[in-house]
Amino acid sequence: MNDQWTDEDTRYEAVRSRDARFDGVFFFAVETTGIYCRPSCPAVTPKRANVRFFPTAAAAQGSGFRACRRCRPDAVPGSAEWNVRADVVGRAVRLIADGVVDREGVAGLAARLGYSARQVQRQLTAELGAGPVALARAQRAHTARLLVQTTDLPITEIAFASGFASVRQFNDTMRAIYASTPSRLRAAAPRGGRTRRTATPGAGIPLRLAHRGPYQAGPLFDLLESEAVPGIEEVSGPPGARTYRRTLRLPYGTGIVAVGERPGTAGSGAHPGGWLDARLHLTDPRDLTTAVQRLRRLFDLDADPYAVDERLGADPRLAPLVRARPGLRSPGTADPDELAVRALVGRGEAERLVRRYGKALDAPCGSLTHLFPEPAVLAEAEPGGALGALTAALADGAVRLDPGADRDDAQVALLALPGLDARTVAEIRTRALGDPDAAPPGLDIPDTWRPWRSYALNHLRAAGEWELR
Repeated sequence: MNDQWTDEDTRYEAVRSRDARFDGVFFFAVETTGIYCRPSCPAVTPKRANVRFFPTAAAAQGSGFRACRRCRPDAVPGSAEWNVRADVVGRAVRLIADGVVDREGVAGLAARLGYSARQVQRQLTAELGAGPVALARAQRAHTARLLVQTTDLPITEIAFASGFASVRQFNDTMRAIYASTPSRLRAAAPRGGRTRRTATPGAGIPLRLAHRGPYQAGPLFDLLESEAVPGIEEVSGPPGARTYRRTLRLPYGTGIVAVGERPGTAGSGAHPGGWLDARLHLTDPRDLTTAVQRLRRLFDLDADPYAVDERLGADPRLAPLVRARPGLRSPGTADPDELAVRALVGRGEAERLVRRYGKALDAPCGSLTHLFPEPAVLAEAEPGGALGALTAALADGAVRLDPGADRDDAQVALLALPGLDARTVAEIRTRALGDPDAAPPGLDIPDTWRPWRSYALNHLRAAGEWELR
């Protein structure tokens, strides 16, 4: 968002007008009630003197405010800023969202970033109002509340699926953040005549993946369908009602995920935004948060379509394309290492690698039978050529493509490998590293498209004016 929204009086105007464009960009809390909300909360607007603003839900929680039960501020899409930013704060937020603090602690986060734990704590607190532990805690609490109120999973299972170390820690956190026990949250969950989305070991975990503003699902599902590698991916159903399914290698186990296409766009009215329906089958419930975040990156669900469309819509060439497809996203990936290999070898060769070296699932599901082979497996099996060089570099850490990787460092390392041209590296930077402003060489791309060149190229591709390969 524009820097003007850092001004508190301007932010209050967004709250007063219930402007949902800023949900997730900042939060406001009311000192007289002890509640914090998203800007679009439908409750009566509080007096300016009673309002405090926070950059994150974790910061509001750390100051003693509880989440509003009406607008559910913890459920908004993530701020696009942290996905756009390439500095240590943006990289840290992406790693925390991927569950690194839950798995490796603050020391592990700091090691991945190349800073001391004290430096990471200081920088996050200065910019976000909360340190890594508080940010991870807020994420765990949101995941837990979502499962409590939308599924019939046992409370104990939810505690561990959300990343809590113990049921006691889970209960204490839920009481502190929501002023309620998990059982009471479940009992108070609004049903409104909706069929409860039951989660069972066989049926998987149903979720709604929220996004802000309009969302063009069609072009993204078109791309996924054209790229799908048999054995690890499939797209089924007619256009407008397709389902994308794939296998996932996760920190604690494996998963199969399904995401449904929602036709049309959302984004008009007082509460712009919507969601994609998803269902996750996990061998270990502790992988839930990580799996969700990887899907969010794949479908670019934390983007800010208003900022993108405003900039690109001002360009004469792009303006009609933006009007035709408001909210077009720049797809990422659910597995950065896999994306890098596929960008190098192409779809047909990727299918061969899956058949020959992919790990078979213990419980295949229809046409989904394998996981994409790990870089170390490929490096050992086929050590020669560009594929061998790339997979060896990914396996030994010479090239890092995880959510906290430095994009410039990764690009330099990739370009130093034999057989990787600048066009392939640009694709990896866009999709695996989530760079919103990447572009392949040799194209006449005006600076006025910055910092959204990745989105501009997706508009050209969707209109048939440019091909990735």
